[in-house]
Amino acid sequence: MEAIIRNNHFLGTKLRALRKEHRITLDDLSARCAQIDPKSAPSVSYLSMIESGRRSPSQEVLALIAGVFQRKPAWFLDQNAEFAPASREKAAGGAAGIPFEPSFLFSKNLLQAAIPELLSQTGTTGRQFAHLLIRAHQETSRNEFPDLERAAENVGGRAFPLKVDDLLALCKRHGLEIRWFERKPVLARDNDHGVRSIVRSFFDSPGTVYLNKALQADPARLKFDLASHIGHKMLHGGDGMKSPHATGGEMGESPDSGSAFHSGIEAKDILLAWRDFECSFFAGALLCPKVPFRRFLTRERYRIESRRLLELTPAVVMRRMTKVSPYPYWHFFDATALGQFRAVYRGNGIPLPWGNMTQATDPCPHWAVFRMVGNAPNDTSSQISLLRENDRWQIYCCHTLRTRDMAGVPHVLSVGIDLAPALSSNDSKGAQIVDSVGEDCFRKGGQAKIGRVAAEAIRAVANILSIAWVEDSLKQPARIICPRSSHCPRHGQCNVAPATRARDITDIKREILTGRG
Repeated sequence: MEAIIRNNHFLGTKLRALRKEHRITLDDLSARCAQIDPKSAPSVSYLSMIESGRRSPSQEVLALIAGVFQRKPAWFLDQNAEFAPASREKAAGGAAGIPFEPSFLFSKNLLQAAIPELLSQTGTTGRQFAHLLIRAHQETSRNEFPDLERAAENVGGRAFPLKVDDLLALCKRHGLEIRWFERKPVLARDNDHGVRSIVRSFFDSPGTVYLNKALQADPARLKFDLASHIGHKMLHGGDGMKSPHATGGEMGESPDSGSAFHSGIEAKDILLAWRDFECSFFAGALLCPKVPFRRFLTRERYRIESRRLLELTPAVVMRRMTKVSPYPYWHFFDATALGQFRAVYRGNGIPLPWGNMTQATDPCPHWAVFRMVGNAPNDTSSQISLLRENDRWQIYCCHTLRTRDMAGVPHVLSVGIDLAPALSSNDSKGAQIVDSVGEDCFRKGGQAKIGRVAAEAIRAVANILSIAWVEDSLKQPARIICPRSSHCPRHGQCNVAPATRARDITDIKREILTGRG
């Protein structure tokens, strides 16, 4: 029994993962154990405590559990770090979860002590960490925020499309006063670098909205700012706890939003970031109510250019389509330069090509967003991309465009979908089609024109989803992409990381043990 206690740190997590993989409930597992040995069978509550790490099973109980899953008892102990295979069902969100085991190291008190130290040592600001939490929440919930949707629909009555005069009328109806000011772009500080920025608008409690006169020539941005400030009034009573709207800040924030110059995190960081997200989501729902906007997208076949008919920014249209589309596997990037994101959404779990905490030293140059940041010949492109993940090919399609913000800073916006679920739903050979495209690109040096059979399958999916740029992407060769070029499945062609003679210590140990060292 002592050996089990000292080696069961991962037992609960492994048991839970294995049980979930086989879709066995705690009741089922208790009953199955009782069929084998009624006297030693654990109760449902006892199994729950084992999974949570609050109890250690006896050798007899562990043997029963192992027998149900046809595993050896030693598999559940620490000597075997293997976990149950992950479900093949597509997970929500972009980041894989980690097991909070051993549970005593992931207690609330220890996390509260460790997280500030982690942020301090890595130079991560409270704003960055808050946005990371919100992004994870947004991705795992697949953008489902029904309370915000209802609030926007109650204010706007699902009217679509709304004009500037309509939004000004809503401001007046809800007691908001509009005042105009004049400001030109300036060089603002954002963390450790300067960015060209312009203050577009801000909210002054209890009910005054200040707008830059430059917005009068840009109705698309004016409409978003007005909608966001209406959201603040309706959701938060107009208390003024909301960031100004200014171009240039990271992750959708304004430059120098209060916590940009100290590491660590404060409650205000979380509050401001969450409120900014709520107001932004509300604005999208007010300008693009779910049902009429979905009908519009279907009619226009999700063409981003159709946003001109609505006087909306491409970012609003792209972000909102990831929510209103009945197809759930979307991603969206808003990048200002290599290594700098203003917005990210990964409802399809696509691995990020770079992060916002540290800049990648070996970025893969074949992502559509990278190519557009660079010297792409056109301002828009549609691309099919193949990514090798967990020894399987994944296939994505995106539409990317180059634009400029109100301060003149270039941006690259990219919206895309995971094609694999749609291909599999429409064709029993969907997985083989994906593999055939991936292997063809691999054989031909990293990119290849999509063959007739695969093209017909993708064209059929484009028509089912009514997304024109999926079909447009067939005009270009499919490309292999990867999160890091040093791990590219190509034959070293895009490995731009500096050469190194560093050895892996694990390899050295293996050489010694096998007598080859």
